[in-house]
Amino acid sequence: MTLVKITDVPKFCSLCGGSLSSHALEEGRPARLACSKCDFVFRLDPKLLVCVVVVRNGKVVLLQRAVDPGRGKWVFPGGFVERGETVQTAAVRETLRKTGLRVSLTGILDVYSYAGHDIVVVVYVADDPGGEIRLKTEGLAAACFAPEDVPWNELAFPSTRDALRDFMRRFYPRVRLPR
Repeated sequence: MTLVKITDVPKFCSLCGGSLSSHALEEGRPARLACSKCDFVFRLDPKLLVCVVVVRNGKVVLLQRAVDPGRGKWVFPGGFVERGETVQTAAVRETLRKTGLRVSLTGILDVYSYAGHDIVVVVYVADDPGGEIRLKTEGLAAACFAPEDVPWNELAFPSTRDALRDFMRRFYPRVRLPR
């Protein structure tokens, strides 16, 4: 998963082949790419990703990534939402795909996005389904971390760190979090 830089944009219209240029189409709105010939507006929409916080016996399930970006770092089970798929279905599917666990979602923890990045992350909390964690794809290892043992300096993404902080504040308010 490579983040798209805002500068990585098409130069030509996919409808008529005219040149695309960036300019404000409406006052107070961000600049958009528009075709110089047919006025088609090209939108760089964000990618939607889901993650699931699964807790087993008071410990958080994390996976160590086997792929870049973040190879060797820890994340929640998750992945991209497919076109036409509900966000909830994607969360359950990706957790099963990455861990072999069939989870039941209990609610949304929060939504995370960052300026200059093209990914929006929806993080759910799930009941522990029981059963054995079996790495299926994109994982080097899986582990259950007690709140005081979370490898904060080895988390793969800002959204992982921010979601884990929010989760700990909500469900483990006495746990001392690193700065």
